[in-house]
Amino acid sequence: MFRSTLLRQAESISAKPINLREASATLLPPIPLLRALLRVHRRLPLEMRSLGDEYVKAEFRRHRDATNPVHIMGFLSQWKYYLEDLSQNADGTGFKGKKMDPVIFEKMSSEQLGQMYELMHATKSVWKPAEELHTQAEQEG
Repeated sequence: MFRSTLLRQAESISAKPINLREASATLLPPIPLLRALLRVHRRLPLEMRSLGDEYVKAEFRRHRDATNPVHIMGFLSQWKYYLEDLSQNADGTGFKGKKMDPVIFEKMSSEQLGQMYELMHATKSVWKPAEELHTQAEQEG
């Protein structure tokens, strides 16, 4: 029972099944991946960069001693996906976020959902909607 849950959570989000040889060939080792993530964060605005750098470093520290190969592959592949997505979208004019696929939410554990909730609140305190900033500027000035 436990094994089937792990396999279900480790399934590829795409319709194409995971080929471990192909996946491992496209993944970066942890240290080069971390460095590449920190480099791509340089293109982000300062507030987003500092938040992103701290989050990435903390996640890599938390997973330093992971031994489950399925977990490691999932961790590295998702960070590689983030790196590719950020590399394509952060072109100096600004990064445009996107909504997460509901399928991803369904596969998350309660701990992962808790982390997403914390991240959502952390980003809301850093980034305010334009209307709120305009109202705040009018009140101050």
